[in-house]
Amino acid sequence: MNLGAAEEESAQEIHIPADINWEMLDKSKFFVLGAALFSGVSGALYPAVLMKTRQQVCHSQGSCIRTAFTLVRHEGLRGLYRGFGTSLMGTIPARALYMTALEVTKSNVGSAAISLGFTEAKAAAVANAVGGLSAAMAAQLVWTPVDVVSQRLMVQGSAGLVNASRCNYVNGFDAFRKIVRADGPKGLYRGFGISILTYAPSNAVWWASYSVAQRMVWGGVGCYVCKKDEENGNTIKPDSKTIMAVQGVSAAIAGSVSALITMPLDTIKTRLQVLDGEDSSNSSSSKRGPSIGQTVRNLVREGGWTACYRGLGPRCASMSMSATTMITTYEFLKRLSAKNHDGF
Repeated sequence: MNLGAAEEESAQEIHIPADINWEMLDKSKFFVLGAALFSGVSGALYPAVLMKTRQQVCHSQGSCIRTAFTLVRHEGLRGLYRGFGTSLMGTIPARALYMTALEVTKSNVGSAAISLGFTEAKAAAVANAVGGLSAAMAAQLVWTPVDVVSQRLMVQGSAGLVNASRCNYVNGFDAFRKIVRADGPKGLYRGFGISILTYAPSNAVWWASYSVAQRMVWGGVGCYVCKKDEENGNTIKPDSKTIMAVQGVSAAIAGSVSALITMPLDTIKTRLQVLDGEDSSNSSSSKRGPSIGQTVRNLVREGGWTACYRGLGPRCASMSMSATTMITTYEFLKRLSAKNHDGF
């Protein structure tokens, strides 16, 4: 997300505004505005997340469009937001923890990398990757219980699910109570290990990919603008619309790359968190839930290794849209929250 991360040759062609680091932010404004902005983003993208989750726990692969029409026909438009209230309540503190860990880590790692002699571009890539890794690990302390509860609500009442929970949940609080009563507090952290293995590398890949993609896009923009406007020399200052467009395109590329690489882990994680693990051949497993190995074997038995990529379309779309809206919203938020900011 470092706007100053253009490659050295690109920096000679196009002048990129400096990044706003952690020390430059008004923290109270940053968190209050962030909660409001990202709540809206989460609401807009929630149906794609729900579709992805349902496809991952179905016996057979169906198209996302068919799944969506079936859901709306049987449950109405409200079905697209099943579990959203629970997800939103957990997303606000999780997002705050994520943003804090991200910005603090990026600032410290970036400064350390520069002092070690790294170029600005390499320092930005390293800082982004390490920042994304630490942010994901910190946020999972909150996100995993929220995922377990909200995903149980997402798939409730859907036909064709594999060993889905037989409990009926009235709302998020009821689901929370029943999960704790059945499995204890550890039930809320089912799949925590695989969540870390999914989201930590995913975030590191995303932020590193974003940094690289942004430099590539800025290089292309710089070459194009310079060829179109050679009389102005080699230094061009892009306007705010160009900056946001580059950020959005770079984020979409990074989101697709990250989704493709980590999809199998996400499918396994979702099944671990949603399914009861009851198997006719091994009824004793129902109390402790399915193991990672058992989950993988079930997936392969159902549809081969390609079953691990069920829901890839919705996840790529969700992650790309989420990344684009998140990064543009996040940069806008940082500029609004900057001390003595002048806006765009």
